[in-house]
Amino acid sequence: MNHIEKVQSFGNAVCRLLVLSTVLCATLVAQPARANDGAITIPNGTILPVRLNTTISSTKSKPGQVITGRIMQDVPLSSGAIIRVGSKVTGHIVDVTPATSGTQARVSFQFDKLISSGRTIPVRTNLRAVAGPVTVMQAEVSNDNPHDYFLPSLIGGDIAYQSGGGSVTAPDGAVVGKSVKDGVLDQVRASSRQGKDCRGPVDGNGSPAAMWVFSSDACGIYDLPEIPVTHAGRTQPVGVIILISEKGQCNLPRGAGMLLRVDQ
Repeated sequence: MNHIEKVQSFGNAVCRLLVLSTVLCATLVAQPARANDGAITIPNGTILPVRLNTTISSTKSKPGQVITGRIMQDVPLSSGAIIRVGSKVTGHIVDVTPATSGTQARVSFQFDKLISSGRTIPVRTNLRAVAGPVTVMQAEVSNDNPHDYFLPSLIGGDIAYQSGGGSVTAPDGAVVGKSVKDGVLDQVRASSRQGKDCRGPVDGNGSPAAMWVFSSDACGIYDLPEIPVTHAGRTQPVGVIILISEKGQCNLPRGAGMLLRVDQ
């Protein structure tokens, strides 16, 4: 093979390599990305049962301050994935207005990240229900009762049984879920308590919801009478929760329990 033939052969090989590379790139671009890295997709309407790790205060909190909460029960997803108990939600204080003469105390905050199994997942959430630490503790004590009878302390009025399959019943006698480790799995129900409109299933997501110590229709505020939820985060500004104190400063204490709902 002379010199010219060698150059032509080399050129043809390069061309074939370029063609193969182009086809491979086009094939990869045309295919959807696969969730082979263990990433979790959280459907709209998923309930996240959270205990607040950070006191939120109109006197001490500052805009930009990081806030965190702990997932208190395994959260099963329609995909078969599970957000494990002990996972963390994080967010930040958006704005704070201390109480002054003629001005009510006000604090706004949001949770926008879920840290689960070592991965950080962006989320957008709104507030479905919140209860003070004492009410949460009382419910937890009852749920740890070793006896084989009903546990009548779910926040909102539902009754959880350990016997007979561990059913959860609403005050009207309807079976709405079952007792599991660390809480209950319920079919979340619509509610209009305390003037708040809480939805049932969202976007067809009828998967059992991890409600922890809350009832299937728990909605609004429990054991925090002076801190109404002015804005739950479902409308603009979406994802921002706003509390305004009706008397004095506005404080949501560490240990409070919350049901956050994912709204992507």
